[in-house]
Amino acid sequence: MFRNQYDTDVTTWSPAGRLFQVEYAMEAVKQGSAAIGLRSKTHVVLACVNKANSELSSHQKKIFNVDDHIGVAIAGLTADGRVLSRYMRSECINYSFTYESPLPVGRLVVQLADKAQVCTQRSWKRPYGVGLLVGGLDESGAHLYYNCPSGNYFEYQAFAIGSRSQAAKTYLERRFDNFTESSREDLIKDALIAVRETLQGETLKSSICTVAVVGVGEAFHILDQDTVQQLIDAFEIVGEPEGPAAEPEPEPEPEPEPDAAAAADHGAGAAADQGVAPMDI
Repeated sequence: MFRNQYDTDVTTWSPAGRLFQVEYAMEAVKQGSAAIGLRSKTHVVLACVNKANSELSSHQKKIFNVDDHIGVAIAGLTADGRVLSRYMRSECINYSFTYESPLPVGRLVVQLADKAQVCTQRSWKRPYGVGLLVGGLDESGAHLYYNCPSGNYFEYQAFAIGSRSQAAKTYLERRFDNFTESSREDLIKDALIAVRETLQGETLKSSICTVAVVGVGEAFHILDQDTVQQLIDAFEIVGEPEGPAAEPEPEPEPEPEPDAAAAADHGAGAAADQGVAPMDI
């Protein structure tokens, strides 16, 4: 109702108590390619979808290394994400130089949220049009945070942002109870399956997704494409035997059927039908 009258300035409130410029920045996050994060007690996995503008161009980088113990995945305006990741990297270096210890993940997230909040309160600035999933490991354990363009931040066990992220959230909510005790490999598997949920039928390949891991005794790093493709192939192979394994079982079933027909034993035929039906389902 008031959108056209009160959306020209980020510092102007609408009568409904809304800042439309901030909401537009949050909408930019929803338009970006999907990014997903999961954490257990010991590891954090970040994954994202890489989409090139054309077949002739390469994709833009969506996961950034901040420090040995912190990484970030973005959705939204990639240019803003690069600026913020560089700011986070600078803060980690300064803290490490001053205190000779790694910067706690929670403190870095608060500083990032404060920086984003300033842009919602200055008329000569605009909100950052990017959402960040910050994953890291410190003395208190593994952490996964989401930083919003509004300056809010939230800690999650698992979360997804970007376009078609609701499908990934639905999958993560079904598997939520298992994440705390999950191994590194299980987290990567769940992350890849969640990425696949956002593709809406498109084949999942290592060329269109990026996966990064940080954990106990393992510095933050991005997995190479060959490793990711091997993992994707392994997950698909696990699912395939379920079909062929079910088919051979009905094959021995028809063999006794001629004997049953010759003996005119209708009871045996009924028993055979009962055995076939679950296989068809």
